[in-house]
Amino acid sequence: MSQKKTGGVSRRAFVAGSASTVFAINYFPGKLLGAEAPSNKLNIAGIGVGGQGGGNVRICSGSENIVALCDVDDVYAAHTFKRHPKAAVYKDYRVMLEKQKDIDAVVIGTPDHTHAVITLASMQLGKHVYCQKPLTHTVHEARVLTAAASKYKVQTQMGNQGHSWEPIRLLKEWIQSGEVGDVTEIHAWSDRPIGIPSYANFAVRELPKGDEKIPSTLDWDLWLGPAAMRAYSAAYTPFKWRGFLDFGTGALGDMGCHILDPSFYALDLGNPVTVQAEVEHVKPELSPHVFPISSKVIYNFPARGKMPPVKLTWFDGHFKVPRPPMLEPDRPLPESGAIIYGSKETLMHDSHGASGLRVIPETRMQNFKRPPKTIARVKGKHEEDWIRACKDGNPASSTFEYGGPLTEMVLLGVIAMRVPNEKLEWSSEKMQFTNSAKANEYVKATYRQGWSL
Repeated sequence: MSQKKTGGVSRRAFVAGSASTVFAINYFPGKLLGAEAPSNKLNIAGIGVGGQGGGNVRICSGSENIVALCDVDDVYAAHTFKRHPKAAVYKDYRVMLEKQKDIDAVVIGTPDHTHAVITLASMQLGKHVYCQKPLTHTVHEARVLTAAASKYKVQTQMGNQGHSWEPIRLLKEWIQSGEVGDVTEIHAWSDRPIGIPSYANFAVRELPKGDEKIPSTLDWDLWLGPAAMRAYSAAYTPFKWRGFLDFGTGALGDMGCHILDPSFYALDLGNPVTVQAEVEHVKPELSPHVFPISSKVIYNFPARGKMPPVKLTWFDGHFKVPRPPMLEPDRPLPESGAIIYGSKETLMHDSHGASGLRVIPETRMQNFKRPPKTIARVKGKHEEDWIRACKDGNPASSTFEYGGPLTEMVLLGVIAMRVPNEKLEWSSEKMQFTNSAKANEYVKATYRQGWSL
């Protein structure tokens, strides 16, 4: 395979696939085109199917054809391979995209640091893409994928499933109606990285020694992808990569695309003008390599039209959200969620898509005048909404044009964690911090040789 890459895919693969781009972009059911099609089903491939990606593929399989599965770890992905025995199996997504011409759409559930190269390569070949959140590992990658989705005219969806749910639309309608008043402050929090057992590995206490044998079922070079080469360690994979700067995006990157999504959507937040972080590390000397065990991040957003400026504060780990004074004394806060302070009402919701949305205290909820429902609702699950979009051409609920900017906003807070206690000034137009050369080092990734975006 040629070493010259386009988005991580060989030039030969890109050119060969371009002939099928028109079909992939214009894939609609025969009844919509006025022609008889042999099947109204999409041919879907899954890349990174051992964890959440496998679950996404499973939902898609209820109505569509799963024709190919790709994972660098045969053991981790074995349950998904077994569930779809008719699908061709690959280790290298580049080989799959080059060899298998019948793929219409791709589901991507790989670690954060490989999202961008795989997603861009798929879009360049005209494939519709469902990619897990956060959409990218860096702000620059988010900009690239946002533009690419429009350029290649494919149907896209980021895997923040709460964006397809009812409560997030209720929240926007309540705020747009004026019944909540002017929102000027938001508190958001997560029980990660130390609140639940499965995230215990975020609290990295020692760096891997790198003297372990690579399992025969794992292609370590492909797992690293565009990241710098290093020795294998079971401390990285599976799943535990989220706590390392080179692979994951920490608690904020992992959960921010869920918890901050409702406010970003309902209040049209866009990018902040400043962001500042306070962090706590298990061992300060590990800070160049791992995410903090606790963080507090303050975003300041400018006025948007008639909406006033907003201060949004994120809390995780040992940094605890202040209890709202109007909340009933015996009423617990959700384990993860947000408090939205309006001049007329205060709202509280859980982590995903504003689930559990209520006016607080409950006496105010009982008297709250609910406005009419004016925003279209999504039918079915988040993955099903994307499938529908691939077939009828009407965008899904969380396209990359939406999910890209949301991811970018979240990742600005992730950068602030790497330059703690500094109030960073962000220029969205220039895509740079105007007062910190150090912070600008983290806006764009450096890929190892043989990989590019």
